[in-house]
Amino acid sequence: MTKTVSMADALFVKLEARIRSGELPPGARLPTQKEIAEEERVSRTVVREAVARLEAQGMAVARQGSGVFVSDEARYQAFQITRQDMGELAEVIRLLEVRLSVEAEMAAFAAARRTLTDISAMRGALRDMASVAEDPVASAAADARFHAAIARATQNETFVRLIDFLGVRLVPPRNLYLRDQPAEAQRAYVEKVRAEHEAIVDAIVRMNPVGARDAARHHMQESLSRHTELNEAANISRES
Repeated sequence: MTKTVSMADALFVKLEARIRSGELPPGARLPTQKEIAEEERVSRTVVREAVARLEAQGMAVARQGSGVFVSDEARYQAFQITRQDMGELAEVIRLLEVRLSVEAEMAAFAAARRTLTDISAMRGALRDMASVAEDPVASAAADARFHAAIARATQNETFVRLIDFLGVRLVPPRNLYLRDQPAEAQRAYVEKVRAEHEAIVDAIVRMNPVGARDAARHHMQESLSRHTELNEAANISRES
C-alpha cells in the first residue's frame, strides 16, 4: 500500500511537471493509462491514482470516450514547487518558513474541530512512518499523509487543498539533511521527528488548540533551524 502510494506520488509529480513546463499544454490529450504504465514501468493502479490526483487539482479533465485532457485552467496555476526545487536547500528553507505559520494555525483549528476519524488517520500515518522508517521515500509519503490528516481535521477544505497540492514536497528530503551522516544520526533524527509528531497529536486529541499550535510551531521551527544551519555550513564551505 505504502509503496503504491509513493509510486503514485512520484508519477503525479512527473506528469504535473510535463503540464507546467508546457510539454503537455492546455487541451492536450494525456497518453492512455496503458501507454503511461508501459513508459514509466508502473502498474495501471499507480497511473489511475496519479491521474485522479491531476483531475482533483483541476489540472486535467476526463472526457468520456475520448480520454483525459490537460484542462484550460492548468495554465493559470502558476504557483509550483517541484521535486527538483526541493533538492535545493534555499527552496526548502523558504517553504519551511511558510509552513511555520500555516501549520501552527492548522494544528490549532484541528484541535478545536477534530473527530475520532481524524485522530485515527493521524495515528495510522504515524504507525506507517514507524514501520517504514528505514525507507526515506516511503517515510516521506507517510509523513505527508500525517499532515494531510491534520488538514482534514480542520474541516476547512482550503487547508486540505493546500496540503494536498504540496503532497510529498511537504517533507524535506531526509538525505538533504543527513547526507554523509552515520546510521546512528539517522535513527536519532527519525526518533526526534516521531516525538515532535506525537506531541502535536497529543494536543489535538486533548482538544487543546494552544498546545497544538505550540507543538506544530516547535516541530516546524526545529526543521527550519536544522536546514538553516546546514545551508549556512554549505555557504561557508563554498566560500573557503
